[in-house]
Amino acid sequence: MTVCFNHIWDEFSVPLKSFIKRRIPNEADADDIFQEVFIKIQNNIDGLKEEQKIHAWVYKITKNAIVDYYRRRNKSIILSELPEELAKEPEEDKNSNVEIAACLKAMIESLPEKYKKAIVLTEFQNLTQKELSDRMEISLSGAKSRVQRGKQKLKEMILECCQIELDQWGNVIDYRHKNSDCRYC
Repeated sequence: MTVCFNHIWDEFSVPLKSFIKRRIPNEADADDIFQEVFIKIQNNIDGLKEEQKIHAWVYKITKNAIVDYYRRRNKSIILSELPEELAKEPEEDKNSNVEIAACLKAMIESLPEKYKKAIVLTEFQNLTQKELSDRMEISLSGAKSRVQRGKQKLKEMILECCQIELDQWGNVIDYRHKNSDCRYC
């Protein structure tokens, strides 16, 4: 393994500290988790089998430490929401993020108008579903249904296009195009 602890520290210490502090309200606890994460990284670096997946591995350790923190304090969290806000990606991942964003944009644009509007307003303009129902002049259950159906249609498009690798909580950690003739990418 050519990855050394110092390389991981240099690349991840600043974004990881920020990532943790955004999720842990108490600064002392955030610092403790930060230290715990790097101890786990140092103790387990020899077990990293695929150097290309170091980013996902480091963030998986970090997310697990954050989840453990909340479990120890008996606070209710929704595990599927933790990884939605990812820290700044390392430089080598930026091109794939641009590629994914372009695919997703094309997929959203191809949705029927009512689903596209529901997704854009709730996911990108941060409207609540209640605000969406008011703006679109439909019932709250109708707004919820549109968002849910829009997300389902997007999921189907993504799975048609890409092979997705998930972590134990169902979060995307890697993807590969199934073929080169995807109509969205």
